[in-house]
Amino acid sequence: MERPDRTKNKCMVNRQDPPTGRIRDRTGLLLVLLTLIAVIGGNGCAIKPIPLTEDEVQSRVKEDRAVLTKDQEPLNGPVDLYEAMARALKYNLDARVELMHKMLAQTQLDLSHYAMLPRLAANAGFDGRNNFPGGVAQSLLTGRQVLEPFTSAERNIFSADLSLSWNVLDFGLSYIRAKQAADDVLIADEERRRVANRVIQDVRIAYWRAVSAERILPSLRLLDEWVNHALDKAQAVQDERLSSPLVPLQYKLDLLNTQRYIQQLFRELNTAKLQLSALINLPPGQEKDLALLVPEREANTIELPSDMAILEDRALQARPELRMIDYRRRINAREAKAAILEMLPSLNLQVGGNYSSNTFLFNNHWAAYAARTSWNLLNLLRYPARAKTIEAQDKVLHTQNLALTMAVMSQVHVSVAQVAHAKKEVSTAALYYDTQSQIAEQTRVAWRTAKLSEQSVLRERVAQVAAQLRYDAVEAEAQTAWAALLAAVGEDILPNDLKQEQGVSDLALQLRAGWRKSKELLK
Repeated sequence: MERPDRTKNKCMVNRQDPPTGRIRDRTGLLLVLLTLIAVIGGNGCAIKPIPLTEDEVQSRVKEDRAVLTKDQEPLNGPVDLYEAMARALKYNLDARVELMHKMLAQTQLDLSHYAMLPRLAANAGFDGRNNFPGGVAQSLLTGRQVLEPFTSAERNIFSADLSLSWNVLDFGLSYIRAKQAADDVLIADEERRRVANRVIQDVRIAYWRAVSAERILPSLRLLDEWVNHALDKAQAVQDERLSSPLVPLQYKLDLLNTQRYIQQLFRELNTAKLQLSALINLPPGQEKDLALLVPEREANTIELPSDMAILEDRALQARPELRMIDYRRRINAREAKAAILEMLPSLNLQVGGNYSSNTFLFNNHWAAYAARTSWNLLNLLRYPARAKTIEAQDKVLHTQNLALTMAVMSQVHVSVAQVAHAKKEVSTAALYYDTQSQIAEQTRVAWRTAKLSEQSVLRERVAQVAAQLRYDAVEAEAQTAWAALLAAVGEDILPNDLKQEQGVSDLALQLRAGWRKSKELLK
């Protein structure tokens, strides 16, 4: 028996030429599609950059100004140091940004947990056409058509399915990514600690400068009035020409130098409240409403730490910069595990239910299940290069850790030296101020008995104000040096559960308790 030639007449189906109407319908449909494509493409190419309008910019400015100080607790009486710190931690925008970063990292961690869950997908669709799908069959032996044209589907079909799939390899990778996201939360928390400590240190400096201004400005205003009065008298003496012209001119020059120094002090002290107001996020112009609780001068009781080795160890364990590097190294180590997992073949398990409205089907509802595996062999070739990259990143982080370790140890020693120096400066400044005050008082007594000139009294009074200013300055520097030592050691006074909704008074109490506890820890 002769075998049929399979290369000839593979589909011997008698077909009639399509009617002219069908050709016309298809041509019209093609023209409609081409027109739609041209319209959509033309609109896409016609997109131009549109700048913001003036109204939109004004709306943004108005909204930002309203949000800047929204929901802030009002000032209730004089503000002490710890309330200023609490307000800075709650309302300072830099501190709030870092707190938002931590919240964002926590949200991303929560989101990464969902990546470990299986994929549950629901699909529904409608398929239609203008005629029935169909086909014919051909005998492989004879090459002849063995069936009439037939169809097994309707023209319009609605279908839906609900499938659950789980990739084992993706689950392992998602677990590692979730662990890395958890480390990112800890990194954000350490960065928040670092920024908060810097904000607290800035508040401490600005607060003591503002306190110094509160103490000195009243005396400085009286002194300025006295200088103006003396200038008027000197000008009168010069106009009356009762003595040599050189004498009143020299006296006037001394007074002007004194007035220039007073104006310089005014400029420096008047900006102290502005800086403190900015740190605690008071609206510009409301610094006049900021009243400070001026503390009594404390005795110079700062005690230096006794064991430097203990301070160094504590700093190397607690500094946020070093902890951030530790967490980054742990993230990098988990990246090495992820690279190994990616070399393995993946296994995808799937189960689901299906529905179709096609009446030609024997079963319109059915369940389907499958298990598939795939293996990207190119990942095997990529692994050596990726492993080298991960190893190089670990070396970089290790080197950064060593550099920061040396820097932290140096900061501890420098901070201890600054505390010791500040303690001596406070003692010297206190003695100098007391001595200068006695001289000023004796000069005033001598002036009242006409033994000394008004110029001498004025000069000693200015020297007394300068000594008081220096005394306040070195006291502030001593407090700042102590705070810098705490920051260098990593002993912050921040509560561990700091929250944005926490009240100012409660936070101030926690900061006061944390400050006392930190001072005890360093003894």
